[in-house]
Amino acid sequence: MKTVSEIMTKDIKVCTPHDSVTSAAKIMRDIECGSVPVCEGKEVVGIITDRDIVIQCVAEGKDSNSVHCHDCMSTDVVTCTADTDVHECARMMAQHQIRRIPVVENGEIVGIIAIGDLARENIYINEAGDALSDISEHSRYDH
Repeated sequence: MKTVSEIMTKDIKVCTPHDSVTSAAKIMRDIECGSVPVCEGKEVVGIITDRDIVIQCVAEGKDSNSVHCHDCMSTDVVTCTADTDVHECARMMAQHQIRRIPVVENGEIVGIIAIGDLARENIYINEAGDALSDISEHSRYDH
């Protein structure tokens, strides 16, 4: 069985709770993703998404240089460990309707696993595709 440690991204970028959301947005732009773990030291205390910034800062007309990550981040973060099986990881993504999961060991962040990492593994592409389908289906607006 393949584990998360074999395919996770180890060179990760994080924010601190007191960083501005502008800083978080710049990280998202630079690494081309829509979420960044928020850490105190190496401990994951939250996650901030591009959607969090838009809904809680931009749409409210707030100054993105004055709003901090702790003002917008989610603190209910789903994590896994490096030895989590990739099948279990795909199931977790689908269950929680998320695309990225921080990987922690002994309370410290050691990497991040994205649905794209799972999809790149040919043997798991159907499972990752199913997870993505479930995530996308449940996150659409019903207007």
